[in-house]
Amino acid sequence: MSRPRTLFVALMAAAALSLTACSTGSADGDEAPDSKAVTEPDANAFPVTVEHAYGESTIESEPQRVVTLGWTDQDTALSLGVVPIGATDISWGGNEHGSTPWFDAELEELDGEQPERLSDADGVPITEVAKLNPDLILATNSGITQKDYDKLSKINGGTPVVAFPGDPWLTSWQDSLDLVGKALGRTAIAADVKEQTEAALAQAGEEHPQIGGKSFIFASLSTADMSKIDYYTVADNRPLILAETGMVNAPIIEELSAPGRFYGTLSADRAKELESDVFITYAETEDDLATFEQDPLLGQIPGIASGHVLASANQTDALGLSSPTPLSIPYAMEHFMPQVAKAVEGQ
Repeated sequence: MSRPRTLFVALMAAAALSLTACSTGSADGDEAPDSKAVTEPDANAFPVTVEHAYGESTIESEPQRVVTLGWTDQDTALSLGVVPIGATDISWGGNEHGSTPWFDAELEELDGEQPERLSDADGVPITEVAKLNPDLILATNSGITQKDYDKLSKINGGTPVVAFPGDPWLTSWQDSLDLVGKALGRTAIAADVKEQTEAALAQAGEEHPQIGGKSFIFASLSTADMSKIDYYTVADNRPLILAETGMVNAPIIEELSAPGRFYGTLSADRAKELESDVFITYAETEDDLATFEQDPLLGQIPGIASGHVLASANQTDALGLSSPTPLSIPYAMEHFMPQVAKAVEGQ
């Protein structure tokens, strides 16, 4: 499955726009070039006010220095033809640049440069963000707190910050796309990108008809602690994406999912209750599945016991599903979904 070409690529070819390129930025942000944009905003797009969990943010004019927080907004902005000057370092499933293959491929197509990568290992990198002198901060699928939001909003005497619309880390790719599209003044392009991304999901279901209607559980088992089973709720993006391909959440997950939570935990002695057509879990190594199978409790998970299981040790393939965006979804459909389909068949 090839990545769908979004509208901004056509616009770039047609208009041959020549705009300022982005760079990683200087230490104080004073000399760093602005975000590169290869698309133009909608007519009369600004000023625009975007509502979110912490209130509302008004963007007075087209942003020139966009910084993204969380693990998805850098993709979303890029899918709309805007290269951020700063973005979160992708430390799980990322490459040596702290980036991903789908971001890098789109960046190369736009002839852009890598944004400054900001580590979130110790929390929101507020100081590093401030050094980039942003005029818009996107955090639509992140875990920023009210305190973080207040500090970020004070950068440069007042910088608009677009946070998540509901609960942290529970923003769907569609909602992020809507929010980012509005903040960047590119709602028309966002609508086109959404349509093409939905088509990629539908195509995955058509290419793997065996997954249609099959129940699944997406979990995160660990050989470091096999006394528990961590699972993702119906509100998490992983199950949401699988559902968009035609699969369904297992009834036990529907029952266990708590509002506002993206995951939950069960004692391993309840393993037999996790009935599903296929059981999907992360793994650190290719040998982990054998360890799970041999465990007296985890081995009783029906999907594991029957061989209808996927233990994914490829973080990059799995990341495309766990942090879905218009750029990562086509990649995940090509690289991760065939593995799911094989697991459904018991291969």
